[in-house]
Amino acid sequence: MIDASWSELAWLALSLAASGAIGGLLAGMFGIGGGAVLVPVLYWFLTMLGVDEAVRMHISVGTSLGIIIPTSIRSFLSHKARGAVDMDVLRAWVVPVLVGVAAGTFVANYISASGLKSIFAIIALIVGFRMIFGTQGIRLGSDLPGNPLRAVIGFAIGLISTLMGVGGGVLNNTVMTLYGRPIHQAVATSSGLGVLISIPAAVGFVLAGWGEAGLPPLSLGYVNVLGLLLVGPISTACAPLGVRIAHAMEKRKLEIAFGLFLLSVSARFAWSLWG
Repeated sequence: MIDASWSELAWLALSLAASGAIGGLLAGMFGIGGGAVLVPVLYWFLTMLGVDEAVRMHISVGTSLGIIIPTSIRSFLSHKARGAVDMDVLRAWVVPVLVGVAAGTFVANYISASGLKSIFAIIALIVGFRMIFGTQGIRLGSDLPGNPLRAVIGFAIGLISTLMGVGGGVLNNTVMTLYGRPIHQAVATSSGLGVLISIPAAVGFVLAGWGEAGLPPLSLGYVNVLGLLLVGPISTACAPLGVRIAHAMEKRKLEIAFGLFLLSVSARFAWSLWG
C-alpha cells in the first residue's frame, strides 16, 4: 500500500463522508441502500490507497453491503411507519432471496474483479433505461406472479444484488413496476429487501475473503471496518430525509431521477473497464 499525505487522507475522508450522505439519501428515495453509489466511490478510494486490484472490487462490494445494513434498517422502518411496505411480498421472498444471496457470495469467491464490475455496469444500464423510457404502458402482468416464477425472481434478486453490492432495490423496483405496482410501494418494499439481503451477504463476503492476500488494514475478509466507520453512520442519519423526499415527489419524476442515477453509475464503471 502506498503512503498518502494528511491532506490527501483528509480529502478522501471528506469524499467518503459525502458519499455516505448521498448514499443515505438514495436509500430513502429509491430503496437501494445506497450501494450503487457506495461501490464505485469505495472502489476509487481503494485505488487511491494502492490496494491490490485483484481484491479491490470485492472489498468495495463487501464493504458496501456492510454499510447498507444500518441504512436499510432505518429506511425500512421509516417506510413501514408510513404503511407503504408490502409485507406479503417480503415474506414470500425470504427463502428464495436468501438462497440467492448464498449463491452470490459463493460466486464472488471465484469471479474476477472485472467480472464484478461488468455485472454492476450492465444491470445498472438495463434498469436505468427501463426506468426512463419503459415505465409507461409496458406491463408483464396485473400483479406479481405466484410460484414457482415468484421464487425464481426472488432468487435472481438475491444473487445479482449480492454480486453488485446493493440492497435489492435496483432490481425489485423494476420487477414490481413491471407487474403494475406503484413506484412508491416498490421503493418502500425494496428497503425491506435491503435488510434481507445486506446482512447475510455481508457475512458471506467476510467469509469469502477471509485470509485473502492483499487486503487493506482493518479488513474482515472483503469487508473493511474503516469504511463502515466512516460512511455508515452518516448514511444511516440521512436515510429518513430521503424517505421524505420520495413521498413528496411525483411518480414520474421519481422514476426519471432513479433512471438517470443508474445510467451515470453504469457509465462510470464502463469507463473504468474500457476507458
